[in-house]
Amino acid sequence: MEDTRRRIAVVGCGTVGASWAALFLAHGLDVAATDPAPGAEERLRRFVDRALEQLRALGCRGEGRLSFHTAMADALIGATFVQENAPENEGLKRRLLAEIDGLVQPEVVIASSTSALVRSAIVADCTHAGRHIVAHPFNPPHLLPLVEIVGGDAAAVASAVAFYKSLGRRPVVLSREMPGHIANRLSSALYREAVHLVEQGVASVADIDAAISHGPGLRWALMGPHMTYHLGGGEGGIAHYLEHLGPSQERRWAALGNPSLGPEVRERIVAGVAEEAAGRSIAELEAERDAALMGLLRLLGRGPAGGAA
Repeated sequence: MEDTRRRIAVVGCGTVGASWAALFLAHGLDVAATDPAPGAEERLRRFVDRALEQLRALGCRGEGRLSFHTAMADALIGATFVQENAPENEGLKRRLLAEIDGLVQPEVVIASSTSALVRSAIVADCTHAGRHIVAHPFNPPHLLPLVEIVGGDAAAVASAVAFYKSLGRRPVVLSREMPGHIANRLSSALYREAVHLVEQGVASVADIDAAISHGPGLRWALMGPHMTYHLGGGEGGIAHYLEHLGPSQERRWAALGNPSLGPEVRERIVAGVAEEAAGRSIAELEAERDAALMGLLRLLGRGPAGGAA
């Protein structure tokens, strides 16, 4: 990996792109970043400085070099891996990926951080479409290990899986593309019901959030829903659970809501979140979240130190 992953091009340096850049740098990889937005370099460097402190506290000792390029073509020179993080706009990504495709060597893997767009649509204009993958992280990527991968040809997927594993990530590979991939679809299903509970006046926003973060959310940090219900089945495991408690699941599914985010519901959610935040700014809430995530990662042994990149 030392010879094949030395220069990573990061295209798009918003929160996700900056977080990726910090992770790469912390593993000793050089990062060539580009973003057309005014002030992008200053914001990137400010984010990276803060994120690198967190990563060093979690055991990362690499010291890659960061460069910023106004012209994307300059950032792509000599790139051995490309991490694209443009806004979630199909037309924009389709044009951007086609442009990147024409500027880097055909063997270079190009990874898109799209959270919901399907791979086949955004690579439709690429000459070397097989080397393009979706590599969707969960925010912030420098802390959360998950990377959802949609191929691409088998060689590109295998190369990307090995690369992300070397950074301490946990890649999951989809067998077929699906809007929203895996994690966002599951998150959306949960949030739909959370909004439904607000809409129906079942509980406050804060109590609905607490019902997750103080209950099943703690278990989900350890294992996913299938394994959780496997343990819920006792000695008989998931087979016993499905046989004896499957009908109760189906009754709950039938009772789930399908809310709309109309003005009144949005107003109630915004007011409820403001009450739950209790005056804390976004920056303060992010700092609290990240500190707790770091403690959890240490506890679970899932820190981002990974193997040598």
